[in-house]
Amino acid sequence: MPFNLKDSLNYASKMTPRRIWNMSKVISSYYYSMYTKKPVQWGLPISLSFEPTTSCNLRCPECPSGLRSFTRPTGMLNKNFFRDTMDEVGKDLTYLIFYFQGEPYLNPDFLDMVKYAHDKKIYTATSTNAHYLNDANAKRTIESGLDRLIISIDGTTQEVYEQYRVGGKLEKVIEGTKNIIRWKKELKSNTPNIIFQFLVVKPNEHQIEDVKKLGEELGVDEVRFKTAQIYDYENGSNLIPTLDNYSRYKKNEDGKYSIKNKMLNHCWKLWHSCVITWDGAVVPCCFDKDATHQLGDLKQNTFKELWQGGKYQNFRSALLKSRSEIDICKNCTEGTKVWA
Repeated sequence: MPFNLKDSLNYASKMTPRRIWNMSKVISSYYYSMYTKKPVQWGLPISLSFEPTTSCNLRCPECPSGLRSFTRPTGMLNKNFFRDTMDEVGKDLTYLIFYFQGEPYLNPDFLDMVKYAHDKKIYTATSTNAHYLNDANAKRTIESGLDRLIISIDGTTQEVYEQYRVGGKLEKVIEGTKNIIRWKKELKSNTPNIIFQFLVVKPNEHQIEDVKKLGEELGVDEVRFKTAQIYDYENGSNLIPTLDNYSRYKKNEDGKYSIKNKMLNHCWKLWHSCVITWDGAVVPCCFDKDATHQLGDLKQNTFKELWQGGKYQNFRSALLKSRSEIDICKNCTEGTKVWA
């Protein structure tokens, strides 16, 4: 992982004695559980993902939002519900991700929610396809106090870009990036840390060096390369890169593909973070895209009740015994990334 001093210092500035104490409880809980195979949780999440919306303007081929394939309801996160949750967990939380599925900027209250979390001195991040970073939204983004902005840019020419970002316009991504950078300078802001994220797939792997140059020319803070999750990978896919370093999968002697990483019976995500859908369902992690493993409903219970409750502990227990039997874990690399 590359070290970005300004971003790291900004994150460190969010720490309080209470948050540091909570982190120590979570870390000790994780290692105790891993070695004893008994699920315990002494703290509250260090990191939380909140879903602003399931709606999206693009039709990316490996994304449920893009494929319109959800079986769960679609909708927009209500800002009052969001605020109530932040009031409960915000003092212990250090990192808040405004993303799960969908395009965050489609929620008209998105940046107001960012500002609410920012005022609680929580490190905030989001991921966007950048099609809605017009001049007004770019300015509001800087003013909201957003700490990290991940911009998906999966090609440096329109022909390549649209092979994965179906329905997208590369010129809109570049224009939105320029708007953000301009307003960041205009308002003399150190945030957000602007990241170009390049999802490496076979159609764009030849543009890896090109996107590094583009990022440098535009003035983004970092360029990062992410490996792609493929749903039906066993028989291969025209999206699996030929560059082994950028692929989550390997081809076996029988011609079938398998995931590279070993399926170990522990997972840091289940102890330090979770995901909340737009309508209040709590799910274990970002791999449960259709929210099939709902561990509770925040509109019926408090977060603390769910986090320490029977469903969560049973899921952690099942993972410690045999993670390979949990469907959402079978294609998980715990967010494998390759860093520029």
